[in-house]
Amino acid sequence: MSTASATTGRRASIWSNRIFTKMYSAYAISSFGEWFDAFAIEILVAYRWHADPFMIALIPVMMALPGILFGSFAGVIADRWKKVNLMLLADAAETLLTILLLFAPGMYWLLPLLALRAAMGVFRVPAHQALTRQVVREDQLLKATSYNGLVNQFSKIAGPLLGAVALTVISPQLCILVNAITRFFSCVLLFTLRHIDENAKVEKQEEAVDAENGEEAKMSFVQLWKQGWAVLLQRRILCSSFIINMIVMLVILMIDFQFPTLYREIAPHNESLLGSMVAATGVGAFITILLLNRLGKVRYGLGIGGGAALIGAAFGSMGLLRTGSHEIWSIVLGLVIGVGNGLFIVTYNYVLQKETPEGLTGRIFGIQNMSVSTMMIGAPLIGGLLIHGMGVSKVFFLLGTVVLIIGVVCMGFQRILWPAKFQTTQPQEMREVSG
Repeated sequence: MSTASATTGRRASIWSNRIFTKMYSAYAISSFGEWFDAFAIEILVAYRWHADPFMIALIPVMMALPGILFGSFAGVIADRWKKVNLMLLADAAETLLTILLLFAPGMYWLLPLLALRAAMGVFRVPAHQALTRQVVREDQLLKATSYNGLVNQFSKIAGPLLGAVALTVISPQLCILVNAITRFFSCVLLFTLRHIDENAKVEKQEEAVDAENGEEAKMSFVQLWKQGWAVLLQRRILCSSFIINMIVMLVILMIDFQFPTLYREIAPHNESLLGSMVAATGVGAFITILLLNRLGKVRYGLGIGGGAALIGAAFGSMGLLRTGSHEIWSIVLGLVIGVGNGLFIVTYNYVLQKETPEGLTGRIFGIQNMSVSTMMIGAPLIGGLLIHGMGVSKVFFLLGTVVLIIGVVCMGFQRILWPAKFQTTQPQEMREVSG
C-alpha cells in the first residue's frame, strides 16, 4: 500500500466497513444476551434452587471443559472453514441449547447443557477473531479489538442491571429466554454475510503461502504450539506478565463464581443487589478503558500491579460486608473491581499484543486462553471447598488480601519484572488497544 493510499485509508472510519459493522452488531446483541442470561442463571441456582456452593463451583468447571478439550482443534477449524458459516452454526446451536435450559429441572440437567453451549462458543470465538482480522484493515485491527472489549463491558453493565429489574416482574427462565432471542437475531445478521468473498481470497493466499514456504507450511500443530511456548518463555516481559496473570487469575477464579453465595448471606432478600454490583463493575471497567484511551499510554507494572491491587482490595472488603450493610458499599466496591479489572486486562492484553513477534499473536493468545480454561477446572472447586470449611466471607477476605499483596509486590518490583529497556512504548498504538 502506498503512503497516499494508506493515509486515505486511515481517514475512512471503521464503521464504513459494512461487514465489520454487521459482525460487530451481531457480537453486541449476543454479548448482551450472555450477560442477561448469566445473571439469571446465578439467581436461579443460588436463590431459587438454593444450590450448594460446591455445585455452584461446578458451573465454571463445566463451561471451561470444552475450551480445554476442543480449544486447539477449534482454532484449526476456524482457519480452514468458512468463518461466517462456523459462527452461524455455533449461534444456531447456542440458541437451541439456551431454549433447552428453560426446561432444566435441576443442577444435574443444567450443568451438561451449559457445557454443550460453552462448546459452541469455543468454535465461535476463534472464527470471530479470524474473520475480524480478515475483513478489517491492518491499521484498524487493534481498534476493532478494543471496540469488542468495550461492547462486552457495556453488556456487562446493561445485562445484569436490566436483568435485576426484569427479575422483579418475571422469572429467571424468561430472562434466559432473552439470550435465546438475542442469539437468534445474531444468526439473522450473520446469515446476511454468508456470501462474502473474503474467505475465498484468504484461502487462495494461504495456498500460495503454503506452496512458497514448503517445509515451514508442513509444521505440525504440536511444533507450532511449542514455538509459541518458546517465545513466551524466552521473552522476559511476556513471561513475567503471563506468570503474574496466571497467579492472579488462579486466586480470583476461586471466588469469582461465588458472588451469589456471598450475596445470599449479606442480602438474602434482595436478589437485585447482585445485578447492581455486577453492573457497577462494568461501569468501572468501561470508564477505565476510556481513560486509558485519553492518556494514550500506561506503564506495564502500574497497569498490571495496580489493577491487581484494586481488585484484591475490593474482594477483601466484600468479605467484611454483613447482613444489613448499606447497599452503597456493594456498588462502590463493584466500581473498584471494575476499575482494577479494566486496568489489569487492558494492560495485560496490550503487553501480549505489543511484545509478541508478528505472526505469533494467535498462538500466544491461544496459550493464554487454554491456560485460563485449565485453571477454571480446579480453582472454583478449591474455592468451593474453602467456603465449605471456612465460610464465604472469610474466604473472600483472605483471598482478596492475597491478590492485594501480589499487586503491591508487582508495583514495587516493576523495574525487575518489566525492565524499561525492553519495553517498546508507542502511545498511538496504546490508544488503539484501549479503544
